[in-house]
Amino acid sequence: MLRGTVGYKNTPSLIIDVSGVGYKVFVPHNLFAQYGVGDKITVYTHTYVRDDCLELYGFESGEDLKLFEMLISVSGVGCKSALGVFSVGNRSSIVNAVITGDVSFFTSVPRLGKKNGQKIIIELKNKLGGVEDLDLSVGQSTQHHEAMAALASFGYSYQEAELAVTAVKGKNLKTEDIVREALKKLGK
Repeated sequence: MLRGTVGYKNTPSLIIDVSGVGYKVFVPHNLFAQYGVGDKITVYTHTYVRDDCLELYGFESGEDLKLFEMLISVSGVGCKSALGVFSVGNRSSIVNAVITGDVSFFTSVPRLGKKNGQKIIIELKNKLGGVEDLDLSVGQSTQHHEAMAALASFGYSYQEAELAVTAVKGKNLKTEDIVREALKKLGK
């Protein structure tokens, strides 16, 4: 993790000044656009080392970093391609594309292709299992994630499950109650 000040911007990287030392960090487009020179920034980093280079890839949260590392674990998907996936969508849309098997989402990423998009879906679907393995947004409870996973096991798509569970009001509900209420909403 790096915490410092943006010293220079050059798409798709930022130079982050950490106590007088500048680190070049490749970041997704949304993070690049969010910060200007002189802004304070914290990024969670992945260090990529090869014989001829050392590169840092930075993300806004630890969950984004975890998903990035899952993406690069897929054979044929490198750091630049995985970063491209984050530039096309955010964490929840990437997870949604994997869970729903949306190959077109991944083929919209430059240099990724249909074959690698299919490999990502096949290999990560089991790793993600359900939405409970990855925190999709701040403030969602464990019950929220468990309810979404239960609805997915009933055959509902990620989007349907998310809309139904989000529509259920009441923070102190048990998972079973959330599922019951969500099923009522889905049945209408």
